[in-house]
Order: sequence, then C-alpha cells, then structure tokens
Amino acid sequence: MKTAADIPLAERATDAALLVVDMQNDFVRRGAPLEVVEARETILRIRQLIDGFRALGRPVIYTRFLAEQSDSLMWLWSPQCQPEVKCCWQGFSRRYDDAVGELHCIAVIDELTPLPGDPVVDKYGYGSFHNTDLDARLKGLGVASLIVTGTVAQICVEETAREAYHHGYRTTMISDGVSSFDAELKAATLKNFAMKFGWVADSETALAWLRQAESGRMRKAG
Repeated sequence: MKTAADIPLAERATDAALLVVDMQNDFVRRGAPLEVVEARETILRIRQLIDGFRALGRPVIYTRFLAEQSDSLMWLWSPQCQPEVKCCWQGFSRRYDDAVGELHCIAVIDELTPLPGDPVVDKYGYGSFHNTDLDARLKGLGVASLIVTGTVAQICVEETAREAYHHGYRTTMISDGVSSFDAELKAATLKNFAMKFGWVADSETALAWLRQAESGRMRKAG
C-alpha cells in the first residue's frame, strides 16, 4: 500500500512553485496592527528559498491579504481591519517602528519584494485560492507542486495549503518559513498538515528536493 512517505523526495517538488503568503508590512513590520513578531525571524529563510527558486528558473508567487473597506464578517474577528485602524486597507499607508517614512500597508516587505513579472495574488479572505485566479495562474505556469511559506501559520498559510491539496497540488509547508503569534497553534498546524494534507520540511530540505527534481527534469530533457 503506497503512502505519502513512499513518494520519492524529488517528486515532492516536481514542477514546483514557491508561494509566499502575506508577508506584508501590516503583519511583519515592528508595531504593525497585526504584528507577527516571529515573521521577522523567517525572512532570511524565505529569502533563501526565493533565491533558490529563481536560480533554477522556478516561479515565485506572492499573496497579499486585503481587508474589506465596508462592514464585513472579517471585521468581527479582526477588528483592526475596521476604519479606526485600517489594517491592510488598499491605498492606505502608515509608519512603523522599524522603517523610515510611511509604507503601504498591503505591500510585501522590502526584504522580500517581488520582482517585475512575479505573480502577486490579492485576496479578501484567508485562503489564497478562494475567489482568486491563483489556480489558473499555477496551471498556466505548469505548476504541479507548491512550497508554502509566510504568515500566519494557522490562518492564511494553513488555509492556503489545505486549498492547494484540494486543488490537486503536492504541497509542502516549510517549518522554518512560516510564523505565528502562538507557538502551540503553529506546532499543531504543522503536525496536522503533515498527517493528512502534505509534507512538512525545513527550507534546506525543500531546496534539496527542488534541486533533485530539476536535475532529474534536465536529464530527461537532455
């Protein structure tokens, strides 16, 4: 009987894309309305993944959470998105304790900024597939597997990674590339995801899988 553990390592990252979920100013910067302190600790690992994917010519895709600017269910659970604070409002800027001048609230942090041509998917909910064109973009790029990073681990990252599973993508969540404001919830998320939805690996392991996959693809093409 074949199980997820039997899938060869390279096949876990065949035709892979890197997904960077919601690493935005209003989540990552110091003093942000929905600050995730741990998110700053993942920047280096995510940067290394981005560089590794780009070096191999694989897609890097970003998502951004945008808050509704009229009364919505989201406001009940994230009151920072209401008009008093305007967290993640499109077109709104604010100052942060670790930045000079005002920055756009919804922008991806400068340390991980997308390059021209990198897909950026905007969403108004937790999951990156819900009511977006992410699936169509991935199919257009010939993507078969996803390496998922970002914040918040048990909210937008988990929802996105589960959606990826349901859309048929072999999915890996990066243990040192996702972050949370609650260590227990993050640990539970990683454990549960690995049990029923996909693989969990650290960034170096995932890059090794990717290199094996790309090496195999080049041998077949040659």
